[in-house]
Amino acid sequence: MNQDAGIESGLRLDKWLWVSRLYRTRTLATESVNGGKVRVNGQSAKPARLLRSGDEVSLIRGGEPMTVIVRGMAAQRVAAKDVPALYEETAESLATRQALRAQRALTGPAGYTGKGRPDKHARRALQRLREAQDE
Repeated sequence: MNQDAGIESGLRLDKWLWVSRLYRTRTLATESVNGGKVRVNGQSAKPARLLRSGDEVSLIRGGEPMTVIVRGMAAQRVAAKDVPALYEETAESLATRQALRAQRALTGPAGYTGKGRPDKHARRALQRLREAQDE
C-alpha cells in the first residue's frame, strides 16, 4: 500500500500533531487529545480522528491556547524549517498568546517567594494569623 495515498485522504490527529512539531512526542499528543486539550472544528476529538486540509485545530500547549488551520500533511516528522507548510496559526490565536506572554512578563514568576522553611518567629506569626481567622 502506498503511504502517500493515505495521507491525501487524511492523517490521524495524534500523528499530525507530532509530525507538525506541536508536541514533542506522539505519546504526549495522544495524552493531550485524550485529556480534552485538543478540539477539531470546535468539537472534542479522539486521537484516531482523521484530519483533512482546512480543519481548525484548537489546543492548549504549555498553558497557552493556540488555534491553527491545517494546511498540509506529511508521512514523517518534518524539519523545523518545513513546519509552516503544515499549518497556519490564526491571527486571533497569535494575538491572544502574545497578550498572555506580556501579562506573564509583568506579573513575574508565580509561586512561593519566601526563602525556605519559616523560622520560629515566622511560624508563630503564621499560627497567630490562622487562629485569628478561625475566630
